[in-house]
Amino acid sequence: METYNIQKYTIADFKSDQALRWCPGCGDYGIYNSLLKTMVESGIPPYETVIISGIGCSSRLPYYTKTYGFHTIHGRGAAIATGVKVANPQLTVWQITGDGDCLAIGGNHFIHSIRRNVDINVLIFNNQIYGLTKGQYSPTTKKGFVTKSSPYGTIERPFRPGELTLGARGTFFARTLDVDLVTSQMAMKAALNHKGTSVVECLVNCIIFNNGAHDWLSEKETRADRTIVLEHGKRMIFGRNKDKGLILENNELKVVTIGENNITENDILIHDATTTDYSLQMKLALMEGPEMPIALGIIRDVEEETFEEAMEGQIKRVQSSSSVKTFDDLIAQCEQWEI
Repeated sequence: METYNIQKYTIADFKSDQALRWCPGCGDYGIYNSLLKTMVESGIPPYETVIISGIGCSSRLPYYTKTYGFHTIHGRGAAIATGVKVANPQLTVWQITGDGDCLAIGGNHFIHSIRRNVDINVLIFNNQIYGLTKGQYSPTTKKGFVTKSSPYGTIERPFRPGELTLGARGTFFARTLDVDLVTSQMAMKAALNHKGTSVVECLVNCIIFNNGAHDWLSEKETRADRTIVLEHGKRMIFGRNKDKGLILENNELKVVTIGENNITENDILIHDATTTDYSLQMKLALMEGPEMPIALGIIRDVEEETFEEAMEGQIKRVQSSSSVKTFDDLIAQCEQWEI
């Protein structure tokens, strides 16, 4: 990523004058503020930044920034973001989407943008519900949850965004909480620096239709014991007293306490976000409580050729070996008739 040092920007340079129309207590505020700070600190000018969104509460975000933006149609944000990036690779492109917009009607676009490794940054606002349309279950709603469209509890198994991302051969996946601004900015900065499709799952609260969905993670008193913030090259240690860690036992992750049963810090796994083998990264992404901590931070960050690089390289190779240099050359190669 190119760094700009000519001018220092402030929040005022990126924040628009539009009133924020999210409910008081909505988790979208926290992710929005983290994104603003990330864009400011990147040094990338607002006029070289584009924010693309689909449909949903989170998809209002382009109105709230002074960058280029496009509020598209339901589920099509990835397609538009791909077109913007391919047409002008110098632009920094953020895709703002929700669990319904991204993983239901937009699911096909989502997995193929990941497979292609288009250099865009995807923020999934996951509140496990359809909020804008007033409380129907979404692709990430927990099985059995009662909603307006599942009055007896949904019978469907939910998608897990991390599993879907890695299964689509994703090169970057991170996760954060709406109330954890430090981890949110860390994840967004890493996504911005990553070349390729960066997916950041943002666990956000919907105070109206799914209030408290992530409370067991976000409560300040217990968060340190129920989450683990992963950083490449560091041991997987967590807990309020930094006395818990992860090890592999019979090829499965296990929580241990440092100091018990002869366990030392040297026994704790070291996180490798950059290995192409995603087997352990998948295990980390799929950890669920209460037995296991929920993984936050950077889970996967692998270097691969981007879609734009591959396309540009192909065009240059074809041009260098082709006899067609101009439009006239192309016409001259075609079968022609005189009338």
